[in-house]
Amino acid sequence: MGWSSGSGPEAGECIAWDAHRGPVFALTISPYGDLWSGSEGGVIKVWYGEGIENSLALQREEKRKTSFLVERSFIDLRAMVSDGGACPLPAVDVKLLLSDNSRSKVWSAGYLSFALWDSRTKELLKVINVDGQDPYGYETKQNPFSPPKKDKTRSPVGFFQRSRNALMGAADAVRRVAAKAGFGDDSRRVEALAMSIDGMIWTGSANGCLAQWDGSGNRLQEFQHHSYSVQSIFSFGKKIWVAYNDGSIQLLDLEGNLLGGWTAHSSPVLSMAAGGSYIFTLAGHGGIRGWNLSSPGPIDNIMCSRLIEADVLYKKFEYMKVLVGSWNVGQEKASYESLRVWLKFPTPEIGLVVVGLQEVDMGAGFLAMSAAKETVGLEGSPNGDWWLDAIGQQLKDYSFERVGSRQMAGLLIGVWVRTHLKQFIGDIDNAAVACGLGRAIGNKGAVGLRMRIHDRSICFVNCHFAAHMEAVNRRNEDFDHVFRTMTFATPLSGVMTTSVSGSTGQLLRGANGSRMPELSNTDMIVFLGDFNYRLYDISYDDAMSLVSRKCFDWLRENDQLRAEMRSGRVFQGLREGNFKFPPTYKFEKHISGLSGYDSSEKRRIPAWCDRILYRDSRVSSVSECSLNCPVVSSVALYDSCMEVTDSDHKPIKCVFNLDIAYVDKQAMRQKYGELMSSNSKVVHLLQDLEALPEVNINTTDIILRDQNPSVVKLQNRSTKDTACFEIIGQAPNVSGTHFSGFPTWLKVSPAVGIITPGQTVEVTLQHGDLRGQQNYNGTSGEILCGIGPQKIAATLLAKITGVHSTVANYYEIHVEDQNCRSKLSSRGYNFW
Repeated sequence: MGWSSGSGPEAGECIAWDAHRGPVFALTISPYGDLWSGSEGGVIKVWYGEGIENSLALQREEKRKTSFLVERSFIDLRAMVSDGGACPLPAVDVKLLLSDNSRSKVWSAGYLSFALWDSRTKELLKVINVDGQDPYGYETKQNPFSPPKKDKTRSPVGFFQRSRNALMGAADAVRRVAAKAGFGDDSRRVEALAMSIDGMIWTGSANGCLAQWDGSGNRLQEFQHHSYSVQSIFSFGKKIWVAYNDGSIQLLDLEGNLLGGWTAHSSPVLSMAAGGSYIFTLAGHGGIRGWNLSSPGPIDNIMCSRLIEADVLYKKFEYMKVLVGSWNVGQEKASYESLRVWLKFPTPEIGLVVVGLQEVDMGAGFLAMSAAKETVGLEGSPNGDWWLDAIGQQLKDYSFERVGSRQMAGLLIGVWVRTHLKQFIGDIDNAAVACGLGRAIGNKGAVGLRMRIHDRSICFVNCHFAAHMEAVNRRNEDFDHVFRTMTFATPLSGVMTTSVSGSTGQLLRGANGSRMPELSNTDMIVFLGDFNYRLYDISYDDAMSLVSRKCFDWLRENDQLRAEMRSGRVFQGLREGNFKFPPTYKFEKHISGLSGYDSSEKRRIPAWCDRILYRDSRVSSVSECSLNCPVVSSVALYDSCMEVTDSDHKPIKCVFNLDIAYVDKQAMRQKYGELMSSNSKVVHLLQDLEALPEVNINTTDIILRDQNPSVVKLQNRSTKDTACFEIIGQAPNVSGTHFSGFPTWLKVSPAVGIITPGQTVEVTLQHGDLRGQQNYNGTSGEILCGIGPQKIAATLLAKITGVHSTVANYYEIHVEDQNCRSKLSSRGYNFW
């Protein structure tokens, strides 16, 4: 977009230019007002803030030429630090940029490495990896703005640097392709970067790890309070807010201690910003929520108790029936009549239908191809599509729509919902776990579908475990593998927590601090499928005798699954409805009735291989449906379809009665607002928290002479409130306006910090000379930059806030440099 400009309320006043040829991933403004941008291949470009602002002050007809000049006036930092083709920076995408206003530095973050820059001189100070090591031994000793020396001898290290650079670039390209193909990425990659008010740098990684760094790039500490990927870090006052990919938020103090955490959204929290007395979070689904900056604290405790007392105003209930069916189809396609008999509705209240199939497709060739497709994120087969369409046609007459499905090799699961209930169902996600040969082949394993129903999470898992009588332990291991490793593409946030305030929450963690399996963190879960558990300690003749007499209660005493569940070795915490149907395996195809059991030479003993188990929110059988026990279910029907003869298994189905308690969010928000404004304790606490600490400044006029520093003292006169300060630059330009940034002749340290009650903090102001004033970008810079002298003066603003509100006081500090009046312009260049 070469340039654009306009006037009036429609077009606005702007200047635009092409910053990079590829995508730009990161932007930041340095304390000197310069615009830094990062893009593909490690490219970092810098534009002077004063030059951009001056261009906006021009007349409209001059903007075309100006945008062209600004576009060409950047500093290419990667090119400036390269020496004979060798560059100390890895050629990886610059995903994050952070301005360290405390020390006038800029951090750039790539895939697994950082670079530190002097934001005033644009020097590269350090290159480190995520572990805090400097693998390249880089030290900045030369002035990057000095003109390159001719015929410079290439040092031996140049070859290794060039080789390393090429390898890093190739590796990054492979990672990008692998990520697109579904192969994933390194869990240590940096996803978030922020600076706390005490000047520490915080990074968050894809594995949930948080690291604290000092301003010189030394890794100080590491913290692991959550296992999901960090998405965003925001610091305000004495707290650090960390947002994760599962929608949760945690609060840390400046030492990294966990203060609290809760579920904020049902999708990843992408960004955070503070305003007034609140921090606002933006989620991937577009939702925005506000949280008090004092959380967790006394206001949360008051609001939580008051909301619980008033929950009758916003607590709602939904009742529905759910039909769950399972069938090992033995690679066959069912007849229309078989589907009709199996899926006929015993009651019109059914609002959700879940169907799981096993052995939709088999054979070595198909399984191998399916495994290859899974590695690149592909799924499905013609047979699988046929089944989904056939079932969909059966349900279409009842106004059902398919809302999700997943196939892995022979395993297929699909979910259909009545049209009028579709608005209450969302966040549908799927997953698959292979349990076949080497835990890689999908002839055995599980496919799962998870969804939100009225903000409650319900998961259905269709399984096919190891076959044969003696493989009991292998079946147990298959379940354990599925339960522990099934991971959905979008981490579950829980959507609504049992604490209606949302300000405190208990993280689901194992005894050793590891994250519990995702399948354990649902309000209800249903396992269905061909589990392949057999009848033990019974002969074929005895089993057939009991079957023929329909003595199923006696036969169940020999059921492997019931025995393994009683011993706590499998399906822990799940239960099964009472069933009175005959064993569903093994039958001769197209033979109806109990006479159809296997009569071949193998004489396989009948068994209840096909089962449906479940677990809801109840901790005891007497628990009632409530916001603390949001999903309560019971079995209305558990049966098989003996008249269906298309496979060697009989299909089964289970109808659940489902009671769901949920929150009417609009009603709860309205009640929350009423309580915030009417509760006297809350109002009084808010007034105290929003009060600004009283801070005195010893001087507001500074004259710099020689190289002697001057000191501004900030004293917090409050006896109980902590104050935060930030020094902001406002240097004048030729047009007479101010742009936000320090002049390059001025060094301020520290520029941000905390002032505890009664404490005095000293801010040092000192002249900082640039070692050589060269044009960085050829003739375009010469056109942009003038040569006339300019008054060496600037106005600084000392911004004072509390730790629970963004309300601020500003104090002006006037600075003049008597030594450099005739030597330097305000920026090292005199624009316009």
